[in-house]
Amino acid sequence: MQQEVPQHRQAHKVWDRTTRIFHWLNVICVLLLIVIGVMILNANTLGVSAEGKVTLKILHAYAGYVFALNLSWRLIWGFIGGRYSRWKAILPGGKGYVKQSTEYLQGFRKGDAPAYKGHNPLGRIMIAIMLFLLSAQMVTGLVLAGTDLYFPPFGHEFAEWATGAGEDHSMLVGLVPGNKEMLDPEGYAAMREFRAPFIEIHEIAFYLLLIAIFLHIVAVVVTEVRERSGLVSAMFSGIKYLDKKPED
Repeated sequence: MQQEVPQHRQAHKVWDRTTRIFHWLNVICVLLLIVIGVMILNANTLGVSAEGKVTLKILHAYAGYVFALNLSWRLIWGFIGGRYSRWKAILPGGKGYVKQSTEYLQGFRKGDAPAYKGHNPLGRIMIAIMLFLLSAQMVTGLVLAGTDLYFPPFGHEFAEWATGAGEDHSMLVGLVPGNKEMLDPEGYAAMREFRAPFIEIHEIAFYLLLIAIFLHIVAVVVTEVRERSGLVSAMFSGIKYLDKKPED
């Protein structure tokens, strides 16, 4: 997905293949999880049956596993990946970061922002926020999959809590909400009480993530229009085009 570039611009290899694959797989997973999540939150309004809601939760969990594996690999890649994919290059902070941020903001306002091969100083703040919210969704989602559907990696432990040791926990998978067969009332109540804050965090992070995604898209579009560095196409090709020496 190359773009026609003026002669005075230089092509710079930036994003490695792993980073690009993560980005687009993450986009697909997050969009799918948002759609299914909204359907679950509005199941009663949409007239979804109890069995249908379980099916939605199972689909949500499966998409969540792909999302979690993809995100986990990206977190590891931050230590071993290419130069511009490592934590030092994508998170805010480090020597001279405040000065770089001030100079970039001033230059951006004047229409002459400093060039960066990787993320610019302000973009690194957004990346940190996005990764934090995505990680919060991953962790809380895995806990909820265990408490609601008794799915891995924590499902067995939560099933023991809800039923008492020695029960056939496999029978709990996909149990229709409201069906209390096989459940120990006290254990189940304690397990659901433990689950409550994870639901709240998952929902709050969901809405914050929607805001962050919107701001991310706006920032990318504005930066692409003003700097014309091939910011969007670079996430397909791995190549950015700069007409000045990059600061990084």
